Amino acid sequence: MHPVDTLLIRFDYDQLALLNVVMAFLMFSVALDIRVADFRRVFRFPRAIGIGLLAQYLLFPLMTLGLIVFFEPPVSMALGMVLVGMCPSGNMTNFLVHFAHGNTALSVTFNGLVILLASAATPLGFLLWSQAVPGAAELRRDFDVGFGDMALIIVQLILLPLLGGMLLAHRHPLLVARIRPWVQRLSLVFFFSIILGALWSNRDHVVNYVGYAFVLVLLHNGLGLGIGYVLGKLSRLSEADSRALAFETGIHNTALGLLLIFRFFNGLGGMALIAAWWGIWDLITGITLAWWWRRSTYRASVFQERTSS
Repeated sequence: MHPVDTLLIRFDYDQLALLNVVMAFLMFSVALDIRVADFRRVFRFPRAIGIGLLAQYLLFPLMTLGLIVFFEPPVSMALGMVLVGMCPSGNMTNFLVHFAHGNTALSVTFNGLVILLASAATPLGFLLWSQAVPGAAELRRDFDVGFGDMALIIVQLILLPLLGGMLLAHRHPLLVARIRPWVQRLSLVFFFSIILGALWSNRDHVVNYVGYAFVLVLLHNGLGLGIGYVLGKLSRLSEADSRALAFETGIHNTALGLLLIFRFFNGLGGMALIAAWWGIWDLITGITLAWWWRRSTYRASVFQERTSS
């Protein structure tokens, strides 16, 4: 067994309770951007939604297992990759799609849908796909992980805050318009402050293994972005739809992944390192890609104006 497989980044009871509250607050802030009407748009984009779900729940996990078999990372890191892959798309995707001139309506609809599905899809997908990770059976026996327990936590900390935020946005839209930017910023600051604090307190161990995490996340995230975009193009979706699917497939809610790791795996070091670095790196790649697409759209429009004049 690799040393990172025995490294634990522990939270005490009060820290874990605070992490749960902050996670619920984070999902509440995400819900302030979602309306009931957004879910009706599923019927406007049935093909794109279907392709996105195929990429999210089948192709991305298969690609994840391919990376694990090829690179043979420590088992705990491999499990972290599987768990991150089964988390719903991240709360920054709507902004990134909008900035990149993608189909924002498709992004909002898909993001809301996979968050609703997360209470079943995340634990079921993790428990299913993790069985294919070499050496995972022995490590999983050390932890009590069941579908019902994971699903209940996700309902409490994802689904209920989501519905609460949507209800507040529906009944008090003016209030939500004023508080939404600050609520969303504060929730992210609070959450990552707790995570960075935990990693910092274990910095001597973290430094020894961060190189593993960097390479794995670099490839994992890049291929995730690529799968969504290429599958959209192969399915003859528009450029805007393909950009939306790229972000929805490649940007994941690692905040949820970290919470599950601390709750059910006692902060297993390899899993926590993968999820924590994912949360940082996918923002870097997401913002960079969104900026590049935005610039390419601008250059294309300028070229078109010059050639038509």
